[in-house]
Order: sequence, then structure tokens, then C-alpha cells
Amino acid sequence: MNARSKHVSNSLEVLFFVLSFATFFIGGCNGGCNHPVASHSDTTKVQNNIDAGIPAFSADTAYKYTKEQVDFGPRIVGTKAHEKCLQFIISKLKADSIPYTIQKSSAKTFDGKTFEFENVIASSQPNNTARILLCTHWDTRPFADADSVDPTGTFDGADDGASGVATLLEIARHLKTAKFAVGIDLVFFDIEDYGQEAGDKADGDYPEMADSWCLGSQYWAKNIPANYAPRYGILLDMVGGKNPSFPMEGTSMHFAPDIVKKIWGIADKIGYGSYFTHEVTGMTTDDHLYVNKIANIPTIDIVHYDMGRQDYAYWHHKHSDNMSVIDTATMHMVGRTLMHVFAEEQTNIQP
Repeated sequence: MNARSKHVSNSLEVLFFVLSFATFFIGGCNGGCNHPVASHSDTTKVQNNIDAGIPAFSADTAYKYTKEQVDFGPRIVGTKAHEKCLQFIISKLKADSIPYTIQKSSAKTFDGKTFEFENVIASSQPNNTARILLCTHWDTRPFADADSVDPTGTFDGADDGASGVATLLEIARHLKTAKFAVGIDLVFFDIEDYGQEAGDKADGDYPEMADSWCLGSQYWAKNIPANYAPRYGILLDMVGGKNPSFPMEGTSMHFAPDIVKKIWGIADKIGYGSYFTHEVTGMTTDDHLYVNKIANIPTIDIVHYDMGRQDYAYWHHKHSDNMSVIDTATMHMVGRTLMHVFAEEQTNIQP
């Protein structure tokens, strides 16, 4: 990554391994910065006719799920907080009767360390061959290296990690009863955020800097069933912060511009056009890069990016990425948009 994680440059084992997604193969099911405090203003009750028949995304529940993760501590791979978060995700999927599997492996990080990691893969309507992939990462970066104060210290990762997980879990809560024409595959990628920044000392035999990121998604993309082919994928990264800006991310526009335009058009139609803007960022390295490059699944990234600063939100990889930056209004916006995206999918796509 060439800027900071998810880094800007210019230029589904679930029942995924469950009936191998309807016809695939079976997998084992396991069982310092000072900023204003964000508003916690729930907008979930603000509905209109356009939402008729669409599950109501609860931003309050998503906020609660975000805080529960943060309360474990930083979910750094290899820590107790990381294991607690894994069990938290599993418990929510079980409670919502969403079949899941754990994809385990190990990876060597840029600094020469080796960690076991777990991708969590879950699926609704596993017998439905019409599918959409929805993913996020659930780990926390081990150091606040973008902060001028204690850059080797840890941070909460409330937005960067926890907000995406919370959004997927709140969507999962509705999948058993939602009357979507498509099945939704949820993938929680591990060890995304333990990558090498410019200037970091890397282990001598480590691959190029960009590929030091997104280790969980790289492994997942290399190990999907051969005939798994969702219509497209959506990655969520930093989707809970106040004053959001979701421009069209450059890697998404390179690999799947029609999907970006489709989703941004839906967001505009339901009132979020001033947040889902048509400005285009530089290309970034995030999990969707490898889903596109390796798995050949057209996948886009919804990620908070400040075009004025030409950088991610000011709390990115800093100690200020805590619950003070989380706003239910943002979480509702993203969750509601996704519910509309899924609801608009038809059983068959005409040529």
C-alpha cells in the first residue's frame, strides 16, 4: 500500500463451503487527537414509501455491535481481544441462524512474524445460485503509525474494522426473513491491516509492499470453489464515521465501474447523493483488489475518503479512531443503501 493502509496509489469453505454455495462443496461448520464527539442520532425510524417491503436497518444495533467490539480492545491478530471478537461474530451468526464456516490458515507479516488467522464465511439462501458477496475486515492494525503521538501504540479501530463488521452483522440479522431474490454471502476477512507502510522495515524475503496487506483476503481469493461466481462483491471499510464522504474509489472503477455506478445511483435515489459522490479517487489497495485480481469477482469498495484532504478520514490509523467518531446517521445511510441494493436484485438477469 502506497499511502496508508487501504492505501492510495495513483495510476465466500461456508456453506460457501456448504453445498458449496448451492452446488459447490461442503465445508466444516464451526459451530492522541482531540476532536468533537460524534452525534449519536438514530435515523432508523425515518422511513418513507421508498422503503416499503425492505428490511429496516437498525443503526442503533450497528452502533451497539461496534461498541461491543471496541470494548474487547484492539482486535490485533494473535491477541485475546482478537479471539473474543471472533467468538462475538460467531455468536451473532448463530443467533441469527446464518450458517457459517471458519477458514483457518497462517500468514507471515512484513516484519517476519507468523500468525494463525481466521476468515469467517457465512451465507443466506445457500441453494440460491444468484448471489452477492458482501465483505469487510475484522482485525485491527497493531500500531497507530499515522499518529504523531505514540505511533507504536495501539488504537481502538472503531471505524476501521469494527463499523464494517457491525454493518454486516446487522444485515445478517435480517437475512433469514428478508425476501431478497439473491443469496447474500458474508465474508469477514482477517489480518487485512497488518501491512507495510513506506519506511517500515520489512523482513528480507517478504514480497512487495502492497502485497503485505490484505493477507486474509488474498488467501480466501486463492481458495474459493472453482464454480463460485457471485454477480458482484461489495467491500465495506470505514463506514461508520461522522461527516462521511464516499467517492467512487479508483480500484473499484478500474475493475467494476458499472457496479459502482449502479450502487451510487441507488444511494442517490434514496437521498444520499451528496455523500455518495461522483468524484473518483486514486486506486487503492484494499481487500477488494485481491477479490478482483485473484478470484475474478467484480468487487467494489465503499470507503470513507476525504477528497479535499486527498486522504482517508483524519482518524485513520490514529488513536482518535474510537467511538467518538462513530455516527449512527452514517451507519444507517450505508446499511439502508445496501438493503435497497439487495432488494433491487432480480432472480434472473436478462442479457
